[in-house]
Amino acid sequence: MEKAVIKRYVNLFLKIAVTVTALFFVFSKISIREVVDLFSSSGISWLFLALLLFMVSKTIAAFRLNHFFRRTGIVISSLHNLKLYILGMFYNLFLPGGIGGDGYKIYLLNRHTGVKAGRIFWAVLLDRVVGILALFCLLVIMFYLTPLARGWEWYAWTLIPLAVFSFYFFTAMLLPHFRSIVFTTIYFSLFVQLAQMACAVLILHSFGVRDQYVEYLFVFLISSIVAALPVSIGGLGARELTFLYGSELMGLDMDTSVALSLMFYIITAIVSLTGAYFSIRTDKIK
Repeated sequence: MEKAVIKRYVNLFLKIAVTVTALFFVFSKISIREVVDLFSSSGISWLFLALLLFMVSKTIAAFRLNHFFRRTGIVISSLHNLKLYILGMFYNLFLPGGIGGDGYKIYLLNRHTGVKAGRIFWAVLLDRVVGILALFCLLVIMFYLTPLARGWEWYAWTLIPLAVFSFYFFTAMLLPHFRSIVFTTIYFSLFVQLAQMACAVLILHSFGVRDQYVEYLFVFLISSIVAALPVSIGGLGARELTFLYGSELMGLDMDTSVALSLMFYIITAIVSLTGAYFSIRTDKIK
């Protein structure tokens, strides 16, 4: 037990160290005043629309996760599942050193439904994987639209069916009870990521950016994949570092790129913070 506690604290310390180091490096390379100016002059109405779109994306994501839950034998309402999803977001973003949002959802569902934790774990894991799969497919499409694709156009396209059918084959062979919902959940994932891409565009619009959307979205998708890795606090620092180097690669304004990343994190934090209510009033989740 003591080893497990020590491991959690070590993981938390490493995540904090990575986050702080990455942010320190990023802020040493940009003009903080320019970023502050972008924030202060941004259009509130556009940011509000971006917030609404992000909420829509998370609602679709929760609906997708419920499809996986139902294949494990868990039958809960969409509203119940949405509350669980928001609670998980809160734990993942604000309490990264503990059991984590996914772990807490597995614990609650195992406790209240009796479904084996292992089956619930695979549902949650596949939900994460299918989200990254959609990110990868959209990334390939955006890559095709950038100057980087010259000479690689046809090779790049083959990656999409290869990734999709590899995921289907893996699921069908190892977890056949999820096979029937593979393509349905991929569609949901695409809508989730498209909504978040639109959210990024609205943030850029609020900053007064009117061009190079393809390049910004290409870097945004890469940063979303990097942010999904459990190496920092809620992806903070890792996403900004990706935007820093991505802006150099794509010829984007570095300050605007980092500001986009930070604003997207703020929107994520605002939505995730609503889960604090359900962490206090767990009786309200049902």
